[in-house]
Amino acid sequence: MTTSLNFVRFPSVNNTNDDGLLAMGGDLNVATLVSAYAQGIFPWYSDDQPVLWWSPDPRMVLFPGDIKVSRSLAKKIKKGGFKVTCNQDFDAVISACALRGQTSDSTLSDNSLSDNALEQDTWITEEMHLAYSELHRMNYAHSIEVWQGNELVGGLYGIALGKVFFGESMFSRVSDASKVGLVALCQYLSAENFEVIDCQVASDHLFSLGAVEIEREVFLRFIEQADINKPNMKFSQAFEQAPFDGAIKTK
Repeated sequence: MTTSLNFVRFPSVNNTNDDGLLAMGGDLNVATLVSAYAQGIFPWYSDDQPVLWWSPDPRMVLFPGDIKVSRSLAKKIKKGGFKVTCNQDFDAVISACALRGQTSDSTLSDNSLSDNALEQDTWITEEMHLAYSELHRMNYAHSIEVWQGNELVGGLYGIALGKVFFGESMFSRVSDASKVGLVALCQYLSAENFEVIDCQVASDHLFSLGAVEIEREVFLRFIEQADINKPNMKFSQAFEQAPFDGAIKTK
């Protein structure tokens, strides 16, 4: 049985500054976070800051059917060697995303609202880690894991609400591992009729994968019917049953 969440109303996103900053302060409990996503808002801050809430305009998104797969990536997927799973080790994925200095082909959403963001302390603070682990326990947050044998070599995590997947971060320990996970996620989301992946903030890496910028007002239309009290209880089960390209192994 799902606990009923009280909707937390944020200020109108029309009040953001030029960078997309809307508000500061507050908490990271489940009701606050899910309410924020349902209003097109996400948290991003460092350890020495209060919780900062953002809603940039334009918004970077990836339509699942539009992901660009390079020839080299297609060959790597076809060759095999990777296995992709869902919600098998959420804590390991978010922990890997939080590490600095690892081999990585960038993040799903690099949250680089400033030019030197990568030089700052990780934005996935311990407080954030605990909050998203609770979202995972309540079936709002989900992870995609990429394995070579028994070794976790890549992955990503995000929030599923309505027919939108809010991408948060991804990591690779070997070349292109996170991209393999993203391709699998896009195939799954397409099969489940998800409309869009929220990538939050633009980057060259995201553009190369097929992401585009859209007006915030347009993005908000994708989530206007989202119900914060309806977590996706069957996300993992549906992933296992999705009609993947034969080159993507899930078992």
